[in-house]
Amino acid sequence: MSTYFDELETRSRDAREAAQLEALNVQLARQGIDPLEDLSGLSALPVLRKADLVAKQAAEPPFGGLPVSNLAHVFQSPGPIYEPGGLSHDWWRMGRFLNACGIGRGDIVQNCFGYHLTPAGMIFESGARAVGAAVLPAGTGQTELQARAARDIGVTAYAGTPDYLKMILEKADEVGLELRITRAAVGGGALFPSLRQYYADRGIQCLQCYATADLGNVAYESPEMEGMILDEHVIVELVTPGTGDPVPEGEVGEIVVTTLNPDYPLIRFATGDLSAVLPGESPCGRTNTRIKGWMGRADQTTKIKGMFVRPEQVAQLVAKHAEIARARVVASREGEMDVMTVRIEAEGGDAATYEGTVAEVLKLKGKVELVAPGALPRDGLVIEDQRSYD
Repeated sequence: MSTYFDELETRSRDAREAAQLEALNVQLARQGIDPLEDLSGLSALPVLRKADLVAKQAAEPPFGGLPVSNLAHVFQSPGPIYEPGGLSHDWWRMGRFLNACGIGRGDIVQNCFGYHLTPAGMIFESGARAVGAAVLPAGTGQTELQARAARDIGVTAYAGTPDYLKMILEKADEVGLELRITRAAVGGGALFPSLRQYYADRGIQCLQCYATADLGNVAYESPEMEGMILDEHVIVELVTPGTGDPVPEGEVGEIVVTTLNPDYPLIRFATGDLSAVLPGESPCGRTNTRIKGWMGRADQTTKIKGMFVRPEQVAQLVAKHAEIARARVVASREGEMDVMTVRIEAEGGDAATYEGTVAEVLKLKGKVELVAPGALPRDGLVIEDQRSYD
């Protein structure tokens, strides 16, 4: 039997992009947007940020006027943001990840994601249903009862945050219970190498996914554990924080996702997370693009001299002068005073002119340093805070 969830995971790049473009244009048409000739045309469309979605939903509750269909559940996440949920097969696309974890028919999954208001519990339950596994809907808390239930019903797999499984295992050890868990599908927090090794030492393979309440599953690990493979029904762009402009392949950028879910089409939804493309294909045989996983937050908003400086303002600064390739705001201190330095990559240009633009756009006066093209790090930062808060 194939180790893949379906044949989509091993299709060619051209076949994947053609199918994605067709599905995307159907969704664009539903929102009154002209069809695209190729996927690169996405970059001309506006980015939808969480703050924008909150405002849209407040003005037109509950989903901001987006064309939601086949509604089965409504969830609430901090913001508040309201997310729809459906019951069609693998609605949040989590089955692909659980299959990669080796979870399937005959398994019992202890689902320790929450079932109240937020959708995480249902996201993983839907994925378990897609691969034929049974579910213990455990949520969090009552750790000793969870350990006993895991022993009594023969739980073989765990779904939840990376660290909570360790608490269950330690409680089982404490009260003398032998558990049968051999696989763990985790998300919603950092999986540190030491914790993954702790599970491996106990005979548990632990893999992680990257998912959000709004989007469902975006990317996932395979047993090769070389980067995270993009899901087949999302289009992912990496953009310069504060803009919708794609970064060159290999550079760090903000993750912007377009879902190909006809029940809830989100176009260019900005996650606020940073990552970078990992070159090549996974040794596991899955052919889709890989990202390096979570690499920090794109919202680098920083208070300098009592004023907030935001990535969008840095983008506006760059747009003011055609010769500017990139800019980076550096916050530092001299004695007890904040200092703002703006480092600008440009061919030629006049520092005095840029100082005026800096004051106009950032609403603060700052030093301007001109650097050669390519001199600024390609690490996704447009605002760097060098101040110590110890």
